[in-house]
Parts: sequence; structure tokens; C-alpha cells
Amino acid sequence: MRFLLKASWLIAIITTLYANVGVAQTYPSKAMRLIVGFPPGGGTDIVSRVIAQRLSEWYGQAVVVENRSGATGSIGADALAKSAPDGYTIMMGHANSHAISPNLVAKLPYDPIKDFAPVAYVGYVPNVLSLHPSVPAKNMKELVTLLKANPGKYTYASSGNGSSQHLSGEMFRLLTGVNIVHVPYKGSGDGIRDLVAGVVSMNFDTMPPVLPHLKDGRLRGLGISTPKRLSQLPDVPTFAEEGLTGFEILNWYGVMAPAATPREIVMKLNTDINRAMREPDVRTRLEQVGTQLREMTPEEFGTFMRAELAKYGKLVKDANIRLE
Repeated sequence: MRFLLKASWLIAIITTLYANVGVAQTYPSKAMRLIVGFPPGGGTDIVSRVIAQRLSEWYGQAVVVENRSGATGSIGADALAKSAPDGYTIMMGHANSHAISPNLVAKLPYDPIKDFAPVAYVGYVPNVLSLHPSVPAKNMKELVTLLKANPGKYTYASSGNGSSQHLSGEMFRLLTGVNIVHVPYKGSGDGIRDLVAGVVSMNFDTMPPVLPHLKDGRLRGLGISTPKRLSQLPDVPTFAEEGLTGFEILNWYGVMAPAATPREIVMKLNTDINRAMREPDVRTRLEQVGTQLREMTPEEFGTFMRAELAKYGKLVKDANIRLE
């Protein structure tokens, strides 16, 4: 009897292994969804579409970007958490939905760690302090002087309450002692359109969606949250150069799947996404919009996610930041 039980157990393991190998060999056999928790036109959307296009070409299957915007990416994250763990629904995870919001929102409908399988880290894009040209400040010192002389007059846009742009604005306010008014939007695209139109005064958005407007003069860049200046914006100083030390808010991106997604599928996606980021044309397109690329294994990405969750928890507590 003991022998039969052991044999049955061994057969079950072998059957499962072969089944998983079979899944990996045939995957993907139909169209995939890549959820983006923000509207079209924002940094997350731009990065996602570049990677989705390359995967579609390789797989011979559509990788459709699905914008599920709202609540700073949390609506999209919740949709992924409740999806079937079969590899056909994945998400471009974001610092907002998996590190910042969990520390600001009392009851999220998902657990930022337990409900997801880390697949592949993509990289981060810096925040850029961008002004509408009507704001009469040519550098950070002039801006701080202007804002202190006009408390509550000037506004900054964000992609929503609890977003990295919101957190950046609050950190800027605390570090400089100015009084600026937060105007939350449902995503970067809407906020940037209003900024270019002069409806709001400034924002602290990610580099991809503001870069074209900075280059053509429709916006003015005063600071960027990278350790060194970037070649794409050589005239924009870092926040550290401008004396704002401690401005360490970065928008990272990483592909995730629902928890319990077969490891073979996770590893295939990890391998293919990392390979896509090595392709010269893909790498060029991502780096042109300021994406700082880095490869990770799923395990490394999971460790990174837990560290980011703890980092922003401390930052939110130390700065006493609360949602409006």
C-alpha cells in the first residue's frame, strides 16, 4: 500500500510537470491583454505599447493594451488580481498601484504582494518639474520665490490622488515651504493637456509624456529626479543640483501576472520581455523617453517590490502625507 501511494504521488508530480511544459510550449495560442492602469498618452501607456508591439510580432498573437484607468492604477491592478492565472492577462505594474497607494489607501481591494506574480521589471522613468510658459520663473530659485510670494495661486496637476506625481508635489511643497494647489486627474494624459493649455501651472509628471512638449517649448523644465542629468534633457538640472536633496520619487514599471500563474509561463514572459528590451530599436525607443532600463529575474523583481512598498511607507509616514 505504501509503495502504491508513493507511486501515485510520483505519477502525479510527473503528470503536472509534463502538463506545465506542454502549456509553456503552446503558450500563447491566442490574443493577450496587457492592462495599463492609466489612460492613453501617459508614461505607462507609452512604455507598454512599445513592449506589447514587439511581443505581438514574436508571438504571432495580438498583445492588446487595455487601458483600465482610475484610482492611480488601482482599478487596473484590481482587474488583474481577479483575472484567470493563465498568462493571457498581464499588467504593466507601477509604483503608484503597488508601492504608493497601498500606503495611502486604507482598504485597497487587492494585496500588492500576495495577489500578483512578479514577471519582469522594465525600469523607471524620472519625474520632471514642468511649468507652463506663463509662469514667470526661469529656474528653481525664481520659482520658489514666486510661489512664496503668491501662496495658493499656482496649481500642479497629477494623475490622481496618491499618485507619484501627487507625492512629488507634496514633497516639493514640504522641502521648499511653498503653498501650491493640487489638481488631480484620472491620468497623466488629461493633466498634461491642461498644463499645455495653461489651465494648470505645473506638474511633476514622468518624462515620456512631457518630453515632446519640453523640446518644442510648450513647457519649461526646471528639475529632474535622476542622480545625473539626462542626455535627452541636458539643460534641465537635477533636483539635487537645485538644492532639493531627498527628492527620491521614481516611477518604476514592471510586468505582473495574477498570483498562481504557472511558473513556466512567468519564466517565458520574463525571458521574452528582457530580450525585447535588448533589441536595439526597442531599447532606443524606450531610452528616448527617459526610461532607465534594468533586467531582473521574477524573484529579484519580487524583492524589489517589497522594498519599494516599505520605502514609500516610511516616506509617507515621515512626511505625514494624507490623501485629500
